[in-house]
Amino acid sequence: QVQLVESGGGLVQAGGSLRLSCAASELTFSDYAMAWFRQAPGKEREFVAATSWSGSTYYTDSVKGRFTISRDNAKNTVYLQMNSLKPEDTAVYYCAASWRTTGADMAVRHRYAHWGQGTQVTVSS
Repeated sequence: QVQLVESGGGLVQAGGSLRLSCAASELTFSDYAMAWFRQAPGKEREFVAATSWSGSTYYTDSVKGRFTISRDNAKNTVYLQMNSLKPEDTAVYYCAASWRTTGADMAVRHRYAHWGQGTQVTVSS
């Protein structure tokens, strides 16, 4: 059974940085697009960033230039480096995996069959 386990969330002041990690198991990691979504209280879960099985990346506009997604296929891990954090980045961040999805389809929530439990990120003003 595929498992995705997020870590690295926490409380940070506005302008600060956090690095999220997601360790995957029971899947051929290099065949999967890996993404980060987030969900703030009372809001829908939204796409943040993704990296395809071939290594291309895709970001939502609100995080471009501040967040960087990367993957280490040897460690079956995907990362999200978050810099210049804002209070509006506060949310539960979820890791997700989708087999061989690429391009703009990586932003589509229903493309992802596997999800982690989430990690809380809180940015104080």
